[in-house]
Amino acid sequence: MTQTAKRESEQEDLLLLDKQLCFPLYAASRLVTRIYQPLLEPLGLTYPQYIVLMILWEDAPCSVSHICERAILNTNTLTPLLKRLESDDFVVRTRSKTDERAVEITLTEKGKIAKTHCQHLPNEMTRNLCMPDAKFATLKQLLDDLIADLK
Repeated sequence: MTQTAKRESEQEDLLLLDKQLCFPLYAASRLVTRIYQPLLEPLGLTYPQYIVLMILWEDAPCSVSHICERAILNTNTLTPLLKRLESDDFVVRTRSKTDERAVEITLTEKGKIAKTHCQHLPNEMTRNLCMPDAKFATLKQLLDDLIADLK
């Protein structure tokens, strides 16, 4: 095999799915979201809506831009989520009194109560993942580091 052919073969090997980091991250994300689906369905929530509610349980009231930053979502992705959460009476969207361009998100009573219905979800997910605590903590730290590096 010539040097050129060898380099071309090595370059082609880089495109093998099994050699990619992006695919296992993507697949794991989809599979974890799939586990959440039946847990969230009784509450009428999707996984992205659940993420938004978790942010609000910590930070509400807060701006749309704050939620975008924490959830790593664009406004055009977040706005329909917030509209749906508002129509389902989990949140209220209001214009900021100090900056009319900004929208502030507040939890409704239903949104606050939903937190108590979701308290069991982290333990349920840990059980579903069947991963030792140390391995889970390591994976979480590696992913947090990756996200920070990518930002």
